[in-house]
Amino acid sequence: MARKYGRRAQKKVEQTMHEYKRGKLKSGRAGRRVKNPKQAIAIGLSQARRAGAKVPARRRPRGRRRAG
Repeated sequence: MARKYGRRAQKKVEQTMHEYKRGKLKSGRAGRRVKNPKQAIAIGLSQARRAGAKVPARRRPRGRRRAG
């Protein structure tokens, strides 16, 4: 079975978690410090996607169905 995440993606998440653990990781334009490890992982994966690493696409919420 093929790997879901490439090595570059793993490295990116590893670097992000390193920053998070040391309190250096900031998110968004406001630059607020990240306090949640899940958010830190999400930021790492997002950076990996932008860098062109092999990462599955984001899960998107399904739209509501209208009666009609």
